[in-house]
Amino acid sequence: MTKKTKKQLAKRKQLNSILASSKFQNRRTKKKYIFITLCTIIFLWLFWGIPLPTKLSTANFPVSTKILDRKGNLIYEIFTEKKSDPVALSDIPQNVIHATLAVEDKDFYKHYGVSFPGIGRAVINTLFKNKLQGGSTLTQQLVKNALLTPERTVRRKIRELFLTLLVESIYSKDKILELYLNQIPYGSTAYGIGAASDLYFGKKATDLNLAETALLTGLTAAPTKYSPFGINPDAATIRQHLVLARMVEEGYITQEQADEAKKQEIVFAKPQKLNAPHFALWIKEQLAEKYGDALVEQGGLRVTTTLDLDLQKIAEEKVKSEVDKLAKQKVGNGAAVVVKPDTGEILAMVGSKDYFAEDEDGKVNIIFRERQPGSSIKPINYALALKDKKITPSTPLADVPTCFAVAGQALYCPVNYDFSYHGATQMRFALGNSYNIPAVRVLALNGLENFVDFAKDMGLSTLRTASDYGLSLTLGGGEVRPIDMATAFGVFANQGIRTQPFGIQKVEDYKGKIYEETNIANIEGTRVLDTATAFLISHILLDNNARVGAFGERSFLNVSGHPEVSVKTGTTNDFKDNWTIGYTKYAVVATWVGNNDNSPMRGAVSGVSGASPIWNVIMKAVLDKAEDGYYDSDQEGHAWPQQPDDVVGKSVCWITGKIAGSEGDPGCSTRFEYFLSDSLPSITVEQRDVVIDKSTGALANKDIPPELLETQGHQVLTDPLGTLYCLDCPNPLPAWNTIVSYPSRLF
Repeated sequence: MTKKTKKQLAKRKQLNSILASSKFQNRRTKKKYIFITLCTIIFLWLFWGIPLPTKLSTANFPVSTKILDRKGNLIYEIFTEKKSDPVALSDIPQNVIHATLAVEDKDFYKHYGVSFPGIGRAVINTLFKNKLQGGSTLTQQLVKNALLTPERTVRRKIRELFLTLLVESIYSKDKILELYLNQIPYGSTAYGIGAASDLYFGKKATDLNLAETALLTGLTAAPTKYSPFGINPDAATIRQHLVLARMVEEGYITQEQADEAKKQEIVFAKPQKLNAPHFALWIKEQLAEKYGDALVEQGGLRVTTTLDLDLQKIAEEKVKSEVDKLAKQKVGNGAAVVVKPDTGEILAMVGSKDYFAEDEDGKVNIIFRERQPGSSIKPINYALALKDKKITPSTPLADVPTCFAVAGQALYCPVNYDFSYHGATQMRFALGNSYNIPAVRVLALNGLENFVDFAKDMGLSTLRTASDYGLSLTLGGGEVRPIDMATAFGVFANQGIRTQPFGIQKVEDYKGKIYEETNIANIEGTRVLDTATAFLISHILLDNNARVGAFGERSFLNVSGHPEVSVKTGTTNDFKDNWTIGYTKYAVVATWVGNNDNSPMRGAVSGVSGASPIWNVIMKAVLDKAEDGYYDSDQEGHAWPQQPDDVVGKSVCWITGKIAGSEGDPGCSTRFEYFLSDSLPSITVEQRDVVIDKSTGALANKDIPPELLETQGHQVLTDPLGTLYCLDCPNPLPAWNTIVSYPSRLF
């Protein structure tokens, strides 16, 4: 290679090196540009439009939220403006400051706005120790409530942390605490401790005592949920006790002071008057849980509900007037709920006789409280037995003195409400007249575990496990909520399909932004019972002839102008609860009377009084509207249950329930009955020799002396539990108790 060639190669390499270096620099410059651009975009996305910390002292201008009924009538407005009464930190009682620090931020004076140990402790205490302690510092909460929206996003959290550090650098700790106590929402229109003290107690913040202070401090975590004016006022007391406990833990007060505060009676100021109060506050609580108190109270929401305000007023007036009439029977309260069974829309909700009542705690919403249902639960028991083809509507059940033997327990010997026995009673009449002994027999056939599982499927969400109950469960021995009983009876009304009761149709803001909307036409529900069984139960419960023995031909169970209504009553043995629940396909109405404290009513309150007059008026009012197409233009006229294809009608013997003309029942008087097409009655009636007690003419038992025994031939019927019933004995009712072992002989 010549020198000239070598020089040319060297120059070429040098040139390539320069070019390569230039490309590298270009690539490097390009990447740097992209990085800077990306950082700029992220920065702008995070902080564009971020409010200045100086706005902490600037007033906001919220827009009220309006809760409307289904036709747009105003039920309740939340709330037209903030109510604030600023108080200087030096004038705020020390107990208020101590309670706030103990519950919300015990290290407030130690950190710089963000407490990472506090966040860790909050997670541990919440998950493992079930203790009251927040994760955010007071400064973070102030920033979040006063400067930012309640949305839960990474962007908002970063903004919150950034502003928190700025606020901590601008303001002193005492000033931050003063701003917090004057701007934090305490519920309703009250922002700040001054407004809260006036709203809840009608006094200045400087006059708050320890009990009142602890209650107010407990509200700030969830003002709607814990409001003493809300649907669950007990929650405010529970929170108050938790606040006092935290103050003791932090050394601000002694245990003796906390105990004394718990005992102190708190006198509240009169809350705002409102329509449909229990319903409105129930809706408000749901909104607050989903969207936060700030948006609900300041965001100008327009909430269309399912309520019919006109029907609501009728229901409220009737509950109050009827409870007033029953004062001598020691009836202190009443409640009612109306549900559209095909959709679950709540048309009316009366949680007590008067939201503002003081003799009974009117703020308690009985519709969501657990009460014993008495005999109103019986249709669910009979439905299970029909569904499982263990009985038919004409199956005779031995309504005779009976004890049920359960291993390890005393004999259970139920009695009927009229303290008499009715012999071999066909299922239709046993349910219609609400006899107790046949119902217990059917539960023994079903089995407790099967019944509890089925009842839960029907909507009775508060029932526990079968081991917690006995056979008295079919007589109301478990506790249920009125809203759940309306759900369960809605299954019968809706041909076996369960729908979930709800009250909110649409949520939008005053500018038209839609947050949620329910398409009523697309509600399908869940099938939990076959159509045929639902029809049989509904037909029995609307049959006035089936209940005439217990209720007479004329009672409040008959609704004027609406002969198609199915209905069941229920009264507990101790007269603590009295129910009436009835329905057509248009509406389910559940009514209750009793006392909040579970004290008994006087015995005059029974299945044909108490809740029934309330039910009758409300049911007539809702059906008058429904049958004119008010709620659904496609549904008009009487709503008789439609006979399904798999239900057949047969003539049966009045006495035995056997198909007319079948062997053993020649020439008997007959009646008409419906059956599942694949479950016709199989009833054993035979002529056989039985041992009779000559002194009574009844079937004998082993304790009868031999000289009184005589073998005779008689016509005998055997019920599904194997109990013999003599059809032609001189005395068909034995004077002794038939012992039925449960559950050993059945499983």
